Amino acid sequence: MKKIAITMGDAAGVGPEIIAKALYCAEIRDFCAPVVIGDRSVMEEAIDLLKLPLKLQITNSPDESKAGRGIIELIDIGEIKKFKKGKPDAENGKACVSYINKAVELALNKKVDGIVTAPISKEALKMAGMKWHGHTEMLAELTDTKDYAMMLVGGQLRVILVTIHTSLKSVPEMIKKENVLKTILLAKKACDMLNIKNPRIAVAGLNPHAGEAGIFGDEEKNEIIPAIEEAKKLGMPVTGPYPPDIVFHKAYKGEIDIVVCMYHDQGLIPLKMIAFDEGVNVTVGLPFIRTSPDHGTAYDIAWKGIANPSSMLEAIKMAARLEI
Repeated sequence: MKKIAITMGDAAGVGPEIIAKALYCAEIRDFCAPVVIGDRSVMEEAIDLLKLPLKLQITNSPDESKAGRGIIELIDIGEIKKFKKGKPDAENGKACVSYINKAVELALNKKVDGIVTAPISKEALKMAGMKWHGHTEMLAELTDTKDYAMMLVGGQLRVILVTIHTSLKSVPEMIKKENVLKTILLAKKACDMLNIKNPRIAVAGLNPHAGEAGIFGDEEKNEIIPAIEEAKKLGMPVTGPYPPDIVFHKAYKGEIDIVVCMYHDQGLIPLKMIAFDEGVNVTVGLPFIRTSPDHGTAYDIAWKGIANPSSMLEAIKMAARLEI
């Protein structure tokens, strides 16, 4: 059975709560042997808040894992002494990085088979003096990964992004042949991870009507189409560029397996429309499996006992199912 490390995420957010709720579900033990990396005091408070019949068991290594139902195994990093709930804080941001560093160490040393990361706050990271915009960029740097992409899976849709955390106005200058080609190749890798045979990869255009032969923009003509043609020469099963207002409907109907999207919201809006509570984020290109819930810290509902653990549950299941 696969061993999966789950990082606690931002203590001020919903991470501790959704982890406790997810690991209370007996079905998780059918998929993997989970171990949480975080802070004992925070996880104990989350369990107390939820009034669940759960106990923490402190461990030093996943090798010692023997937990059964009703037990949450925890590698206690001990970073947080006290914390403010429902708002970004430098101490929490710093602690998040410590959890991730430990998880990466375990994954690179083959002590765990994958990582699931609970939500962190980009603002808290910045307050702590960290340079990363999120998990994806952080994990890529920590593993010296050059070619990587963010894939989101939810309902009938799978999307993978050419650009990730950047302003909308900076997107067009980042749509280059080499970036689009790299993402098409990673889309094929993602399909392999999901065991999709003979995948159908579609590329969305950047502009309305996919540029309409250059009338509404020339990124398709100058960058996206040459990337698709090069990918075909490499044997990639790819088509496009499709008008963005058409391609997701085709994917929803099952005619496409994965959509290569040009920017963050192009892919995430349709996916979250149909799978808001069950979406999963997968980092493609890392030397190990990494998934996460497809939502943020949700400070507005944190520590009220009402956070939905569905996306966390799906992220854990997917981490156990994926193969590299």
